[in-house]
Amino acid sequence: MNLLPEITLSPIGVIRSPFITPDNMPIQPVGDMAASGSVEVLPQYVEGLKDLEGFSHVILIYFFHLAGPTRLKVRPFLDVQERGVFATRAPVRPNSIGISVVEVERIHGCYIDLKKVDVLDGTPLLDIKPFVPDFDVPKGAVLTGWMGEVSEKAIHKRADDRFARKMPD
Repeated sequence: MNLLPEITLSPIGVIRSPFITPDNMPIQPVGDMAASGSVEVLPQYVEGLKDLEGFSHVILIYFFHLAGPTRLKVRPFLDVQERGVFATRAPVRPNSIGISVVEVERIHGCYIDLKKVDVLDGTPLLDIKPFVPDFDVPKGAVLTGWMGEVSEKAIHKRADDRFARKMPD
């Protein structure tokens, strides 16, 4: 007997970027190829953007709409060893939800112009949260696990299609 409720999410907007496919896309916003982009919020949610202009960064929560099927073990972009998906940022997760911390350049109307975007164009946006260093970077937090040894590689690392949904021929 499953006591968990069914969850239904609807996009609040769409993320725009120059990245049409995962090939050669940065794997994190810190990547040196991360690009300018934008968020277009649906009209019924624009009022929710009020007061967001005071934040330098936002957390985008989105749906990996082109991710392949769920895999519980993956070989992440930053490693050659297979890892559990929950110890990675791979998109082939049970719920295909992604996050990115991006810099806000300007808010106008239903648009948020962004810097350092690492998301595919047309990605459905589920939510926006302000990035607050005092809340989002806990005191005493340190890199742990396998990523502590390889995180500096993210600046130059590019994505490939290893996690993309395979389209029929």
